[in-house]
Parts: sequence; C-alpha cells; structure tokens
Amino acid sequence: MATRREHLLALAARRPELMASAVSGAEDLRLLMEGKNLVVVGPGLGKDPWARELLTEVLQAECPVVVDADGLNIISEDPALLKYRKYPMILTPHTGEAARLLETRSSTISADRVKAAKELFKRFGAVVVLKGAGTLVYDGKTLNLCSDGNPGMAVAGMGDVLSGVIAALAAQGLETHTAAALGVWLHATGADHLAGLQGERGMLALETVPYIRSQLNKIAKQP
Repeated sequence: MATRREHLLALAARRPELMASAVSGAEDLRLLMEGKNLVVVGPGLGKDPWARELLTEVLQAECPVVVDADGLNIISEDPALLKYRKYPMILTPHTGEAARLLETRSSTISADRVKAAKELFKRFGAVVVLKGAGTLVYDGKTLNLCSDGNPGMAVAGMGDVLSGVIAALAAQGLETHTAAALGVWLHATGADHLAGLQGERGMLALETVPYIRSQLNKIAKQP
C-alpha cells in the first residue's frame, strides 16, 4: 500500500498484514511500482494535488490498472489524464461515479445500466464494472450480469474490497474481463453467505473477506 507517511503507524496498528510504504510524490511511487504486475488506484486517494500526481503516475504504469473511488472522480474532472494509458484498465464505478464519468445524472445511469456500461467502455476503452443491484461487467464484447448480492452490501468500503478482489485475481494472471467477472461473483456470493449467517443489517465490508476466500478456495479445488 502506498500512502502518506503520517498514515503508516495507524495502518500498522489496525492492519499489520499490510505492507505499506510512504510516498511523497510521483518519484517515490514510480520506484515502488517497478516490477509490479498490477496496481489499484483510488480508494482513500483524495482529490488534492498529491492525489492527482500519483494517479497520473499510475496511469503510466506498464501493467494493468484497476481504477476505483477518487481515481474515477479525478478522471471525470480531467479525462485527458488517460492519454498516458497504454496497458489494460478496469474501471469500477458505482452509479454516481458513472454519472460523473459520463457527465450525466445518476437517474440516467439507473434508467439504462446496460447502455451506461457500454458507453463507459466506448468512452474510456476499459473493462467496466458498473456496480449496483445487478452489477454489470462489460469489455466491449461480453456483457455479464451478476444476480447475486444483497442490500446489506450498500456500506462504506464494500467497493474497495471488490476492487481488491478483482486486482488480486488479475495479478495472478487472469485476463482482465475474467478477473472482473469472477471478482464480482466472489464478492457478491461471499456477502450473501455472510448475510445468511448474520443477516444483512449491520454488515461491514471487511467481514465479507473470509467468505470470499472460502468461495475462491472451493473453486480452486474443482477439477
């Protein structure tokens, strides 16, 4: 995890399994990305000059990139940043972020989500994961609809978990559309399993991770 220096102590105390590095700017991040085969950008990024500098650097990375949260919001304000992008990219917007990317209203996205997913692909040339009730995954050829998931997932951090799951699968060599579709399914069914045990009310994003892992391990055992 690349973050501000002042966040390192809190991260170590809360999530000791995370390998965190302080980055003051693009040069620090460039060195950190050397040899990496995938980067996630956006969760917790913010939109200040530091954030924009780091996003610009990530978009020049010579590997696939998953863009979420404030990464999407910055791109919606300055689409020209994508002129740097040469490698595969996965965008994971929720309805509001999709509306900002397409310069329209959330109600317009909700009225025709398939059209919105296709327009996002056309405009940005990336695999699109349009989150929501019935998450869509579109890569310009194949459209996948996930019918799993539940209302308890509408909490802070749930999208960050999803972007991490998709990134983990892509980093292990799965093609970007496959990683996105499988990640969406694992995320949704993991949350459904949790809801079946504890109910939907009060669900927290990190609580889904053990069940996502369980789902993936079941698949891995299949011939």
